[in-house]
Amino acid sequence: MTIRVAAVGDIHMGPDSEGLLRPAFETLSDCADLLLLAGDLTRHGTPQEARVVAREVRDLPVPVVAVLGNHDHHDERPEEVTAILRDAGVSVLEGEATVVECAGGLVGIAGTKGFGGGFVGRSAGEFGEPVMKEFVRTTRRSADSLHAALKELDQRDCAARVALTHFSPVADTLAGEPPEIHPFLGSYLLAEAIDTAGADLAVHGHAHLGTEHGMTAGGVRVRNVAQPVIRRAFNVYRLGGD
Repeated sequence: MTIRVAAVGDIHMGPDSEGLLRPAFETLSDCADLLLLAGDLTRHGTPQEARVVAREVRDLPVPVVAVLGNHDHHDERPEEVTAILRDAGVSVLEGEATVVECAGGLVGIAGTKGFGGGFVGRSAGEFGEPVMKEFVRTTRRSADSLHAALKELDQRDCAARVALTHFSPVADTLAGEPPEIHPFLGSYLLAEAIDTAGADLAVHGHAHLGTEHGMTAGGVRVRNVAQPVIRRAFNVYRLGGD
């Protein structure tokens, strides 16, 4: 059977946008089995903004799984943002996995925010000043946690596995963004984690001027679901079946 995955990122909600997405989200049971939120759910990562997001997704007809984005960290209270979203029933992942039961079977989602660093041939190295080493190590730790979460799903008899990040694992979906900022939009280390652990789909946001469709070197479909890219409340991707 086909599993229908709805996804969107970079909705950047605040008090003045409350209720904007709720009508579309309430139709999800007609077209999707679950909703993935690919980070940057708020504008500045404040609890007030997080509560707006929580009201938007509370008691939806499908399970909701999310990762945070860089905007959700800006106020330096990601734990509070996470707690508010979890109180609304959202599974918020950071280096973790969860399994959602759908009519088409179990869907495993492994999630992490990710980080920058660039892509093969144009990437930062773990060398030199401590701050530079820590930049790359942050991405490596994130990629390692994504790999471990995807591998954990191997043991869960999932019909499909999805990698959910905010930062991009591939350069393909950054087409349209200035090349100079690609190293700050994603890292090939995330794609390596996805390819070596295995997944059926990778979903990310962050690149507002990017392109929807991409693929890892190992052949995993990658979709940039930043709302400025998809230009709608969510897109739906089908896994399994024909």
